[in-house]
Amino acid sequence: MRRLCATVLIFEVVVIGLAIPVAVTISHAKPVQAGVVGGVLALAALVIAGLVGRPGQGWTLVGGTVLQVAVIATGVVVPAMYGLGVIFGALWLTAIWLGRRYQVP
Repeated sequence: MRRLCATVLIFEVVVIGLAIPVAVTISHAKPVQAGVVGGVLALAALVIAGLVGRPGQGWTLVGGTVLQVAVIATGVVVPAMYGLGVIFGALWLTAIWLGRRYQVP
């Protein structure tokens, strides 16, 4: 589960980072606001990716799920994030399901 969930989140960091200039250019968001929101989401994804699957860090699955909802919500500014957020949300849930199904004892 650790590798699957971390991989989803690392790729999501890249997508969030690429959405920042799109928000500024196409949606005319203020650069500072887009940078702060995108930076916080990307940083949260990185932290969760580093901790997911470790003993005593069960909150990361909930945190990652909340992050997926937040990424979908960024579709208000960058409409493409609705679709990308849903895709990453599905990958996140699939990673959790597969990780629990095929746990190594």
